[in-house]
Amino acid sequence: MAVTRHEILPGVWLSYCYADRFKTSYMSLHLLTQLRRETAALNGILPSVLYRGTALYPDMEKLSARMEELYGASITPSVRQLGEIQCIGFGAGFPEESFLPAGADEFRQTVALLTDLLLHPATKGGLLQQPYVESEKQKLSEMLQSIVNDKRAYSFMRCREEMCCFEDYAAGRFGKAEDVDDIHYKKLTRQYRHLLETCPVEVFYCGRENEKTVLSVLKDCLSTMPRGEIDYDIGTDIRLNAVEAQPRYCQESMPVTQARLVIGWRIGESIDWENRSPITVFNALFGASAVSKLFLHIREKLGLCYEIASSADLRKGLLFVTAGIDEDKAETVKTEIFSQLDMISRGIFTEEEMEAARAICVGDTLSINDSQRALASFSLVRALEGTDFTPEDSAQMLREVTKEDIMAVASGIECDMIYLLSGSDDRDDPDEDASAEPQDSLEGGNSTTDDQEF
Repeated sequence: MAVTRHEILPGVWLSYCYADRFKTSYMSLHLLTQLRRETAALNGILPSVLYRGTALYPDMEKLSARMEELYGASITPSVRQLGEIQCIGFGAGFPEESFLPAGADEFRQTVALLTDLLLHPATKGGLLQQPYVESEKQKLSEMLQSIVNDKRAYSFMRCREEMCCFEDYAAGRFGKAEDVDDIHYKKLTRQYRHLLETCPVEVFYCGRENEKTVLSVLKDCLSTMPRGEIDYDIGTDIRLNAVEAQPRYCQESMPVTQARLVIGWRIGESIDWENRSPITVFNALFGASAVSKLFLHIREKLGLCYEIASSADLRKGLLFVTAGIDEDKAETVKTEIFSQLDMISRGIFTEEEMEAARAICVGDTLSINDSQRALASFSLVRALEGTDFTPEDSAQMLREVTKEDIMAVASGIECDMIYLLSGSDDRDDPDEDASAEPQDSLEGGNSTTDDQEF
């Protein structure tokens, strides 16, 4: 689907996508700022605090009632991490006016509510309300601390933290649990005002509304947004090589019956290619699909793990493999993972294997057109990259990936971190199942990520 771009205000851009295949419209609004350890938690909590109410609808009860009046419009806080750029704001889904009674004016009113959440939050004495901030602090702290209960997510996070310990990337999109306690409502208010004045803003709309109408309504609703000197100096520090000559190693112990192995690589020079499609196809062939080498060989043929998958962060230039294993098989699994990577780098894979991986990538890319949220995510990434590729363009580039391209990607990858979460003497963990059999399907599908999640 074609997307057109317009600058509404200084540093505020609209990406407009006309689509008549959906019965709803979708609009997202994100402030873009550099991810930094010292402000990650402050920025991460902000959308949830703003979502507690507006000047006109100052609490959750009144805000929810207003959304019901708007024919069930849904607005949700959004915090994303694209490389080392933190994207904070809201996403809104709402019915198309063509399916509503005449004169509903639902589009304008929903956009007004969405922008009011950002520009006119519920305040007291000009400050974000302390009870709302404290309540959201508790929720965020509990959420961050609860990650340890999901050993798959926890081990992946810990590998990422150790691997990128010298980089702000390790802070994560919500920051660290220990930083949440330092958030104060006055401090958060100052940060909020700073972001409004300095952040580039990306707005995405997908629906049937006329382009001129969307522009006009947004200009009106955002007219009170304070704009100062826009900080366009945001980006991601991409390191092509591992930190040390030999992979670093980290092992932790917990009362688990299923160990977790996570290996992290720097993707290398191919991350600087203008066309990164070969990395996506390589990843699908290596471990990010049900036809991958890791899944079919290590899990299915050898039965060495309960689940295994790879994921690539194309914004940061990182590749990870995560596996649930028996602890005594850790070294064998690690050896087999590196063996499969080496085989790909030497071209030891068939045309049929490559075509299967390529077909999955093409299918996943074209399916972006089936989801307004996926289109919004795709558009945001392309806006940050300064490209205007459509999903169809990206799919065509994937079809053109060659065997030599894949070999070149695999040959340039450098291992940087090996992390093992092993069992302790006390293994009475209700979240783990000692008798678990390998799963019948690969978790996660084709995972070449544009944004990092837990």
